[in-house]
Amino acid sequence: MWAGRTEAYAGSFGRLCAYPVPALLDAAGVGAGTRVLDVGTGTGTAALAAGERGALVRAVDADPGMVAEACRRGVAAEVAVLPRLPFADGAFDAVVGNFVLNHVGRPRTALAELRRVLRPGGRLAVTLWGARRGAGQELLGQACAAGGAVPPAYLPRLAPDEDFTRTPDGLAALLAESGFGGAEAAELEWDHRATVEEWWSGVAAGVGNVGLVVTSQDPETAGRVRREYERLSARYDEGEGLLALPHVALLASAAA
Repeated sequence: MWAGRTEAYAGSFGRLCAYPVPALLDAAGVGAGTRVLDVGTGTGTAALAAGERGALVRAVDADPGMVAEACRRGVAAEVAVLPRLPFADGAFDAVVGNFVLNHVGRPRTALAELRRVLRPGGRLAVTLWGARRGAGQELLGQACAAGGAVPPAYLPRLAPDEDFTRTPDGLAALLAESGFGGAEAAELEWDHRATVEEWWSGVAAGVGNVGLVVTSQDPETAGRVRREYERLSARYDEGEGLLALPHVALLASAAA
């Protein structure tokens, strides 16, 4: 899903996912001198923001291209795949994961590993996409449905016994089940602003599940999806060439 797509991700979904970063760092108690691990750093947005607060930051990502870009931007990043991290027990005061749990096959096992590398009392903060979605969040999926796109069989799917309720209460319960204390979770809502071409660019490059859906279609179907996208996106046009796309995500935090 991510190999060779670093630039496309950075110019589309990467900007979207940057919005919760300040709240994520606040929830993890990140400040000057905090030893922070940014898991699934992508192009390094959260890691850089933590560094700007004076934190001592390490970062990992599963994709070498993402790691290379994060390093280019000045992040101490390396390739590592949950649930195995190359750090000692209790190595960090805080761990943050910005839209990472929605990409792991074993979320409870991943969370146990994050708890392992936290010192006792250290804080975890995570974001992920929840069950309630903003109207603009549905735009690309609606365009796929209207254009007759058929999802490919190889889309990643979470096993039913690994899933959890994607609500604030459900996410807080998952953290508690994984051994964290004082878990709290809430919804974040914002309008993501992007041009029609920018918001389409990530999909056209195969970024994310919806990108895999679009790029797996035959040319005729892909063309219909694009035309439906342009038609449906008009409802979010706020002028000056920008779409205002309402999004909803979950933010949770807890202590090791």
